[in-house]
Amino acid sequence: MLVNIILWIILGAAAGWIASIIMKRDAQMGALANIIVGIVGAVLGGFLFNTLGLAGDTGFNLWTLFVAIIGSVVLLFLIGVVRRAA
Repeated sequence: MLVNIILWIILGAAAGWIASIIMKRDAQMGALANIIVGIVGAVLGGFLFNTLGLAGDTGFNLWTLFVAIIGSVVLLFLIGVVRRAA
């Protein structure tokens, strides 16, 4: 059980880190922010993909990493929009 949690945290960190590079925010974010963005982005990506009729979470694999990255990019985009509007 603990190993699964650690693996999902690592997947979230990787997704958050890749998303921060894509959105050019890597210099602004630390490891903890990458983990949080990756985990929240994975949930958001799973929701978005399920809403579109696609598989969201298929286990611990590259598809799930892709979904988490897409969700993290969307999350960072939305955060940027909110920051600019404020």
